[in-house]
Amino acid sequence: MISIKHLSKTFKAPDGNSLQVLKDVNCDIEKGKVISIIGPSGTGKSTFLRALNLLDPPTGGEILFDGENILCKGYPVNRLRQRMGMVFQSFNLFDHLTILQNVTLAPIKLLGKSREEAEAEAIQLLRKVGMAEKAAVYPSSLSGGQKQRVAIARALAMHPEVILFDEPTSALDPTMVGEVLSVIRQLAKEGMTMLIVTHEMKFARDVSTRIFFMYDGYIHEDGSPEQIFEHPVHSATKAFVNRIRKLVFEVDSEDFDFLQMPTAISQFCIKYNIAEKAGLASKLIQEVLFQHLPAVRPMTVRLTHTELSGVTALDFMVEKRNDTPLSEAVRASLRPQVSDIIEEPTTRGFRVKLIL
Repeated sequence: MISIKHLSKTFKAPDGNSLQVLKDVNCDIEKGKVISIIGPSGTGKSTFLRALNLLDPPTGGEILFDGENILCKGYPVNRLRQRMGMVFQSFNLFDHLTILQNVTLAPIKLLGKSREEAEAEAIQLLRKVGMAEKAAVYPSSLSGGQKQRVAIARALAMHPEVILFDEPTSALDPTMVGEVLSVIRQLAKEGMTMLIVTHEMKFARDVSTRIFFMYDGYIHEDGSPEQIFEHPVHSATKAFVNRIRKLVFEVDSEDFDFLQMPTAISQFCIKYNIAEKAGLASKLIQEVLFQHLPAVRPMTVRLTHTELSGVTALDFMVEKRNDTPLSEAVRASLRPQVSDIIEEPTTRGFRVKLIL
């Protein structure tokens, strides 16, 4: 459907310097496939999408859409954008128009549909994304997740052959991410061709037929979700997909600032889309530190979240100790609150890991 050959993009800075963001991108995109594009920030993922629909025209290479090179002079850009819809991370809705007007504007202006026809289809699309009851309201009254669902309906209203999603959940409150991802999952089931730049590793693995791992301006690795997440070839891919996020507290005495711990835990959990774990993590830390092990100091407390597996854990590490600090009674009180308790020696001492 789309064939990309030696694609490059260089930005010129006002001071005369240049920055090459895309260096030599080559790939083929087949109809009906869902491709998630992952990789560290600043590696060209969003620029790649914007180059595909000529929002940021490439500086070199070819993009063949059904055999036509869309980079040729005179290629009708408006026709391209009808065939290749885009959903932005910042929604880009028109605040002065109602939700219904946002969805019908392009079909009326660009496709020549009558208002009645456009509105009838728009209601069906809004119903598809769960937003039909909001048709008469303005974007300012919607949550971020609702705005993004409207943006998806607006893209679908042009009957695109491909939809590009540029980090569709990055601007959302973590509690709203799921509602947008569920809409994208449904589109995948219906066979829509999609390219999705995302930092949601579990979602990428579940919904995609292929994964592009971008690094340093290239597609560094291209494969099935199983290959990329379970058997990555390159070291950079391995390091990225196995990322473990962590928050560490060194509790060395009773003078430690315990009051700031719940705030830090809450911010950490919100940042990594595990807000529902914040309350339990704070409760368990307080319980272990003050009820069960008040005399064990110093202690390193670490909250970790592994993005690929989705496992969140609390580690309590005690130095220069070769046995567990937990009694059977303490263990029994903790078990109903956690998925698992792992107790193991380390090179520094002994660790108790609570899987949340």
